[in-house]
Amino acid sequence: MTDKIIALVDASIYAESVCEHAAWIAGRTGAPVELIHVLGRREAPGKQDLSGWIRLGARSALLEELADLDAQRAKLVNHRGRAILEDARAIVDRDGVTDITTRLRHGDIVEAIGEIEGEARVIVLGKRGEAADFAKGHLGSNLERIVRAAHRPVFVAARAFKPIDSVLVAYDGGRSAMKAVDHIARSPLFAGLSVTVATVGSDTSEAQRGLADAQALLKAAGIDAQTRLVPGQPETELGKLVEEEGFGMVVMGAYGHSRIRSLVIGSTTTEMVRSCKVPVVLMR
Repeated sequence: MTDKIIALVDASIYAESVCEHAAWIAGRTGAPVELIHVLGRREAPGKQDLSGWIRLGARSALLEELADLDAQRAKLVNHRGRAILEDARAIVDRDGVTDITTRLRHGDIVEAIGEIEGEARVIVLGKRGEAADFAKGHLGSNLERIVRAAHRPVFVAARAFKPIDSVLVAYDGGRSAMKAVDHIARSPLFAGLSVTVATVGSDTSEAQRGLADAQALLKAAGIDAQTRLVPGQPETELGKLVEEEGFGMVVMGAYGHSRIRSLVIGSTTTEMVRSCKVPVVLMR
């Protein structure tokens, strides 16, 4: 199956929202949902020698006991992962999805995604994971790594699910922004939603032409999109638009056209994900 909604679930407060957004996407696209929980390397049994300088039979007995504890811990970690997946399946099932699979993976989360994303139409994850520092402004440590590595759209779920009927497309004319518009035009996920394409910056002929091209592409796909050109800085003005006009979702390129793609995701992208209280879909 090459058209799955891959939802990454853990024990964070975002997990339920990830499941509900995955179910919403499935309901609009008819795609199956695969729920994945990754046991990171830090959750693997410890390899350090805790026996110290104990000698003879006492050392042997302690080593045996420590090995037993490692085995028990590994078993508990696996049971916890499967319990997380069972809870996630129950949420997606409750929301009306019947085609659901689960998968428990081991290792680095980015490597795991790299191995399976060829099967995905979208990757859904929370803004922060269970180990994240919830201090203001701190994103989950894996989010930027995943966005940088993924070739599929990444759907960053908000903390709580709300029905989505309007979409703001942040458009700067860069390659990933154009890819985002093309994705909207082709995906049944956006059919029937109210779409606004917005460029923030100077009112130039190039900006107007870019908006017109994006609007024409969407219109050809049957989407009657509105366009906006807003003066100011994208980092602040896009967030204001979302707050003041109540958009239910933001779609944007992960990289601005002037960014060094191989090093960082764009500062506007980071700020939108950090501050937005609605889902953000990122296109590489």
